[in-house]
Amino acid sequence: MKEAPTTRGIWEREPGSNVWWIRYRTADGKLHREKVGRKGDAVDLLNKRRNERRIGTKLPENMRAKGVKFKTLADDIEVYSKAHHRDQRSILGRLKWIRPDFDERIADSITPQEIDAWLSKNTSSPATSNRYRAAFSLIYREAVRNGKVDSNPARLVRQKHEGAGHIRFLSDAEEKTLRAAILPVHLPELDISLSTGMRLSEQYGLTWGCVDLVRKEIRLVHTKNNSSRTIPMNATVADAFQKLATRVPAAKKHDRVFPQSPRKWWEAAISKAGIQDYRWHDNRHTFCSRLAMRGTNLKVIQTLAGHKTLAMTARYAHLDDASLRVAVDSLATPFFTTSK
Repeated sequence: MKEAPTTRGIWEREPGSNVWWIRYRTADGKLHREKVGRKGDAVDLLNKRRNERRIGTKLPENMRAKGVKFKTLADDIEVYSKAHHRDQRSILGRLKWIRPDFDERIADSITPQEIDAWLSKNTSSPATSNRYRAAFSLIYREAVRNGKVDSNPARLVRQKHEGAGHIRFLSDAEEKTLRAAILPVHLPELDISLSTGMRLSEQYGLTWGCVDLVRKEIRLVHTKNNSSRTIPMNATVADAFQKLATRVPAAKKHDRVFPQSPRKWWEAAISKAGIQDYRWHDNRHTFCSRLAMRGTNLKVIQTLAGHKTLAMTARYAHLDDASLRVAVDSLATPFFTTSK
């Protein structure tokens, strides 16, 4: 059980972490929080801050009274991302565009209106705007948690409405052309992607310990939604993994199945095949779309794809023409019959 601090204004945010925080008010009445470390150091620093308030001493220059710059918050989130996010490239990529316009600003001085104006000027779609808004919010949320700012202005920026969007999936003719443009050594990667619907990060983060060729299933532990799932292998996927396994007979359980991302060979193949507006992620759409067009229950598709909500899966419902026709054709028979 967490022990109550002996001094008011000192607390351990995460019990057992031995990282203590202090809370105090300055001469102007503003409430401040600081992360210190050991409890004894926290007691000493709190007494020092209270003495400074009594004699009217200004806070040190690096304290929030003067203001922490946005670049400090951005630096912090880069470190945080490397420790907690698998998809670091997206976050770091967004920071690259945000920082030039905000790094030298005092973080507490940036308003929701300024963030909203920046999003309107620098993003071209509602979806992109919402992703950058989320980046701003993450930066400030962590800064609030660490006691470096008082509030998160990004929370007051309204999200843009995102439409359902166009679901791009591979036609049979396009797949035939694409396969002809891909070197045979990379075809197992395409087969696995089209027949499992795994996200790129899931497939290329896969280790041999998660591939069960006896039970013919893939066990995903670390996913985008932080929920594990198991994907059964069909014959095509099992054959693809068998081919990959023969290339690395001494592979250990913790070894990656795919040493490199598909980016280089994929872009070259797409270009050679002349297929327009098709990304690797659209293999996932193709997987879900083909299941829907074969009349697969949406709940099953949701489970296989690892969608967090059924609403995500419902985007593919309109592709199931067969079940729609059956439903409408059922109305051809009169519900009420008249007796002679």
